[in-house]
Amino acid sequence: MTAMVELIRDTWRQAEPYTPEISQFFYGMLFTLAPATRDFFPINMEAQRGRLVRALVHIVQMVDRPDDLAPFLRQLGRDHRKFGVIPTHYEAVGTALLASLKRHLGEAWTPQVERAWAEAYTIIARSMQDAAAASDHPPSWIGTVAEHRRLSWDLALIRVEPEQHVPYQAGQYLSIEVPQRPRLWRYLSPANAPRPDGSLEFHVRAVEGGWVSRAIVSHTQSGDTWRIGPPMGRLGVNRESGRDVLMIAGGTGLAPLRAVLDDLAQWGTNPKVTVFYGGATHEDLYDLEQLRAMASTNPWLTVCPVVERAEGLPGFEHGTLADAVTRHGAWPNHDVLVSGSPAMIRATVSRMLVAGTALDQIRYDPFTID
Repeated sequence: MTAMVELIRDTWRQAEPYTPEISQFFYGMLFTLAPATRDFFPINMEAQRGRLVRALVHIVQMVDRPDDLAPFLRQLGRDHRKFGVIPTHYEAVGTALLASLKRHLGEAWTPQVERAWAEAYTIIARSMQDAAAASDHPPSWIGTVAEHRRLSWDLALIRVEPEQHVPYQAGQYLSIEVPQRPRLWRYLSPANAPRPDGSLEFHVRAVEGGWVSRAIVSHTQSGDTWRIGPPMGRLGVNRESGRDVLMIAGGTGLAPLRAVLDDLAQWGTNPKVTVFYGGATHEDLYDLEQLRAMASTNPWLTVCPVVERAEGLPGFEHGTLADAVTRHGAWPNHDVLVSGSPAMIRATVSRMLVAGTALDQIRYDPFTID
């Protein structure tokens, strides 16, 4: 297994500079082999770019980490039911991926390399198909936007009321399709624990180049119909573990952690929870007052705001989240949850490992994609 993964990682390092060309060839071959798959993607493929190829490669590179990969693949397999994916589609994707890599790797594409990629993809496809076949839930749910409120020029709160209960757990995320961007699914995390009325609250920031996030913030209206995919992700707190909890949230990465706090607030006794909530400026901490209000009535909760700029704010730590958290040491005997942009997660986890935090203490979700 180790040799297989090393071959995959080495050849991808050689191929990665050609991702745009590999992606273009991949989609052309996929739509030739399985024309029905064209309907899975947006009309304007520019928005898709190399997203699927990069995601496939990321997953393939995790083959030697079954404890992380297996539950993710099961969730991904259930999620792909919303497209109407069938086994022949998986075969076409694998064929197109290997053909694209072969075309651009040239002499580096040896029989051993081909076997490694093929075996890894087969493991992945089988896991996803088995999970899809075993699922008892609908492929997707329909929800109606009940509220759309701008919190700032680039940030909105959206409350959605699904027609049926969506069986998610606090801390998980959902794939969403909005009418303004058909077939451009994006992952969003509910900012609330499951409610009796089933409603979901999302906090969405319009990011540069974010086709979906910008449409949600600027153009969503009450009455819009959203499609919602099955729940994914493993962020959460084990109240019975006996360990305290460190939460690290950057910007709207607070949403899934806010849902976990919302869930914990229903209990009388909880582990001690310390939340480091950070952004570039004070204005980026859009939910700080609500967090402080929660902490004022829940003695187990401590909130530490962090800003990179505007030094000297009373009660704030200064610097990046990685700076602020590691100033306090390695956080032994804590479960650590990290949520935010991919760059923030990478930087924070790396610094914590250097500071002495054990990798198995830290949990974050692999895809935080616009």
